[in-house]
Amino acid sequence: MKIKNFQHTRKSKISGVQKMQSVFKDAKNLRFLSMKVKKLSIIGAGSWGTTLAILLGEKGYNVSLWTRREETAKEINTKKENKQYLKDIKIPNTVIATHSIEDAVKDSNVVVFAVPSSFLREVAKLFSEVINKDTIVIHTVKGIEESTGKFMSEVLKEELTKGVNIAVLSGPNHAEEVANKLPTATVIASENENISRILCKVFVTPYFKPYPHHDVIGVEICSVVKNTVAIAIGICDGLKLGDNAKASILTLGLTEMSIIAKHFGAKKATCYGLAGVGDLITTCYSHHSRNRFVGEMLAKEKTIEQIKKEMHGMIAEGIKNTKTIYELCKKKGMETPLISQTYKVLYEDMNLREAIEQLLDMV
Repeated sequence: MKIKNFQHTRKSKISGVQKMQSVFKDAKNLRFLSMKVKKLSIIGAGSWGTTLAILLGEKGYNVSLWTRREETAKEINTKKENKQYLKDIKIPNTVIATHSIEDAVKDSNVVVFAVPSSFLREVAKLFSEVINKDTIVIHTVKGIEESTGKFMSEVLKEELTKGVNIAVLSGPNHAEEVANKLPTATVIASENENISRILCKVFVTPYFKPYPHHDVIGVEICSVVKNTVAIAIGICDGLKLGDNAKASILTLGLTEMSIIAKHFGAKKATCYGLAGVGDLITTCYSHHSRNRFVGEMLAKEKTIEQIKKEMHGMIAEGIKNTKTIYELCKKKGMETPLISQTYKVLYEDMNLREAIEQLLDMV
């Protein structure tokens, strides 16, 4: 009888704890739902960071655009243009560029990280003490950390205040087209459904349509793998192998994307949505694609260093990320021939035509 009473009491206590946790969670969600976003901070003044700053600024939000170099901030504020990344696109007066870490996030409800993957941890550390747990953090980084093999949301969780809400924005989104107000769709993924819905309302415009999503890791995996596939597609274009070969390579890339997603517990459906197939097609076929450009230049027998110089400060995430995802797949025992062949081309000087021929045999 005593044992039964003890078990009943213990269950009651557990139930009480769960109810309290639910109450706190509901209260937190209610606070987010009632949040009025007035100011946003964009960390990183590259093409995508600047584009999002313009989009939000034109909606009437006060936007702080942080740049590492003070002279860049002064130039943007004076000329209302970011000539290096978005030439001839005017920046509204609601966007103020700054070099100050404190000023960048002061009074901001939402902080957007839009820096290359190789710099994210370093930059997150700079902002870790000025971003509190009530701030919504969203990143747009399509990459994976080279030294650890960790995804960007994992890096942010490690470096920012514990409990901060993290989301990711990703999809077929070339900055040049968004800046020129061409129709664009994307996804905003968060483990907290309320957060993704709030952010979708913040970012939506007549030409930019974000959809709420919940598969954070799945979206991030898609954003990494599609860059490697685009390099291979660029090689096909450079060698003038035709559309049939490219379609086969793209199909293989989608298969490998699904394999990796499944391994990490992501949803297969994510690979067949905007973040997967959508971004894959855009990155592989658009003349705006930096990673496709890398492949084309490799086919013209240019070195990686020569290619980087021709990109004038732009970064093709696929160069480093191919190595990282290749090592990750090898460590986890996943068979991904497209990633392996692209790695060998980039880092082991494998003959391009031989690599493509072998891949076509594997489709």
